[in-house]
Amino acid sequence: MSWQMRFWSSTVGKKVVMAVTGIMLVGFVIAHMLGNLQMFLGADAMNGYAAFLKSTGELLWVARAGLFAAAVLHIVSAVQLTLINRAARPTEYAKREPQVSTLASRTLRVGGVILAVFIVYHLGHFTLGTFHPAFSHTGVYGNVIIGFQSVWVVLFYVIAMASLGMHLFHGVWAGFRTLGLQKRSASPIQRSAALWVAIIVWAGFTAIPVAVLLGILN
Repeated sequence: MSWQMRFWSSTVGKKVVMAVTGIMLVGFVIAHMLGNLQMFLGADAMNGYAAFLKSTGELLWVARAGLFAAAVLHIVSAVQLTLINRAARPTEYAKREPQVSTLASRTLRVGGVILAVFIVYHLGHFTLGTFHPAFSHTGVYGNVIIGFQSVWVVLFYVIAMASLGMHLFHGVWAGFRTLGLQKRSASPIQRSAALWVAIIVWAGFTAIPVAVLLGILN
C-alpha cells in the first residue's frame, strides 16, 4: 500500500484532507461573494465581471475541476469520519450534555446536507439555467434579478446561507486546529475570527436575494 493510501486510510489523514479542502472551499466562497457583490455596482459591472471570468477559458475550467475535486474529497472524508465515529460508539449516550460544543458543530451534518442540495440547485439556477425561468448566458445581472422574484427561492437561499454561515463558524476554526495553525484555548467556544468570517459571508450572500426581493436591485 502506498503512503498516500495509508495516509487516506487513517482518521488523521481524513481530517487533514477535510481541513485542507475546507480551507480551499472557504477561499472560493469569499472570492465568489466579492464577485457577486458587484450586483450593487450595476448591470455593466456585473456583466463585465462575468464576461471576464468566461474569457479566461481553460483556466476557468481548471479552477472548476479543482473546486469539484475539493468538494468531493471534503464530503467523502466527512461521511467516512462520521461512519468511523458511529462504528466506534454504536450505542448513543443515554443523555447528551454539550459542554464546549456549539449549535454550529451539533448541526454540522444537517447543514452539510442542506449545502449539498443548495449547490446542485444553485448550479442549475445560475450556471446551467436548468431551474431558471428566463436564463441568458450573457445577461448575468438580469438572470439574478429574474431568478430572485420568487419569495420561496429567496427563502431557500436565506436558509442555505444561514447553514453556510454556521458551517464556516465551526469549519474554519476546526480546520485550522486540525492543521496546527490554531493554538489550544482555555475558551474553545470563543472563535472571533471564524465568527467574523461566517457573519461577513452570510451577510454578503444574503444581501443580494433580499435586495432583489425588496426592489432595491431591479
